[in-house]
Amino acid sequence: MGKTYKIAVVNGDGIGAEIVPAGVSVLDAVATKYGFKLDKQEFPFGAGYFKEHGKFMSDDALETLKKFDAIFFGAVGLPEVDDTLPARDYTFRVRTSFEQYVNYRPVKLFPGVESPLRYKTEKDIDFVVVRENNEGEFVQSGKIMHGDKPGGMAMDTSIFTRFGIERIAHYSFKLARKRNSKVTNVTKSNTLINSLAYWDRVIAEVAEEYPDVEYSKMYIDNASASFVLRPEIFDVILTTNLFGDILSDLGGAIMGSLGLGGSGNINPEKDFPSMFEPIHGSAPDIAGQNIANPIGQIWSAAIMLDHLGETEAAKEIMAGIEATTAKGNLTKDLRGTASTSEVAESVVQFINATKLSTI
Repeated sequence: MGKTYKIAVVNGDGIGAEIVPAGVSVLDAVATKYGFKLDKQEFPFGAGYFKEHGKFMSDDALETLKKFDAIFFGAVGLPEVDDTLPARDYTFRVRTSFEQYVNYRPVKLFPGVESPLRYKTEKDIDFVVVRENNEGEFVQSGKIMHGDKPGGMAMDTSIFTRFGIERIAHYSFKLARKRNSKVTNVTKSNTLINSLAYWDRVIAEVAEEYPDVEYSKMYIDNASASFVLRPEIFDVILTTNLFGDILSDLGGAIMGSLGLGGSGNINPEKDFPSMFEPIHGSAPDIAGQNIANPIGQIWSAAIMLDHLGETEAAKEIMAGIEATTAKGNLTKDLRGTASTSEVAESVVQFINATKLSTI
């Protein structure tokens, strides 16, 4: 038997209770096949936990989760819970506490899935959005003063440090070396002339250490248009917390559905556990109907295994996803009729049916 990995499983809210078990079923199949073990423990954290306990996770949650190799997470949020709380009290808290400074969000067109971009094919849509995940616009450094008065004011302050910019830049250039050796810095330094001009300056300095990687800069408005008009120009996109959040959803849309997008909140040094989740929300309006698309969650499982070093198993999951979409086994969001469990079962069947290479 190979290695054993300790995995914290957090379904979260809404469709999390369906898509996370779907992802776990795929993980179990591929672990059995490739001879490693997943020691899984479930935690009930999220907005549902908040309704019961007045907090999104237990007081000892971070200390407990720190002992795991990875966190396999669904989504957080319910309509009856203030939507400013889930990010602050769960997602950002985990990302910051565990120095998950890389938000890795791949975008690719799967076979059998029609992109809304009618002229684009699988070879045109295949890139990664690398979002700085601990700093920037989402640090929640700000204040509302005299909010109910005529002179009320509100302020949020972005924070960019040389340390934070350098580490996300190095990650992006190293990633590009494994792909097509191209990094595009998506910025808006022509209007944010202090914070993002500094962001650009530090990234340009890092770029000089990677002469083999083509480096370019693009403003966010141009990048948004280019996602739609010419996605084939991108390989690795390096961008800020806010821009990365928006662009990765646009990436999900050009793939055909946000339900397809997987992601990783990664601590590359593995000093802390990384957290893997689909890019979409908890979608409570369709929860419990077995119609949610589990592919984003299953893709997140592949990203998790790749991070843990089980590269071949990760590739097998991706091959299973592609085989599933290619035969038209699609959920409602992709104009198909397959259920959540049927899509997951199709990927599991692919894994079980293919033989391990003996080379």
